[in-house]
Amino acid sequence: MKTEVLSIRVKKSLKDEAEKLGIDVKGTLETLLEEMVTEKKQKAQEMAKELSKLMIVTDKEWANDIRKIRTER
Repeated sequence: MKTEVLSIRVKKSLKDEAEKLGIDVKGTLETLLEEMVTEKKQKAQEMAKELSKLMIVTDKEWANDIRKIRTER
């Protein structure tokens, strides 16, 4: 697995408090980032499914819509 170095700035007081409490900052941030990426991907897939449902139009619906547009003119 390849890794990448990220450099971030956080409040010193927050970092110090996390260290005092024994929080694994690297592990915590890595886990949180993985969860957020997974959540965003799931939302994107759900949205894509919803959009694909909207794109399915039967021949009958298409013809009815065309007739409706023509009568409105």
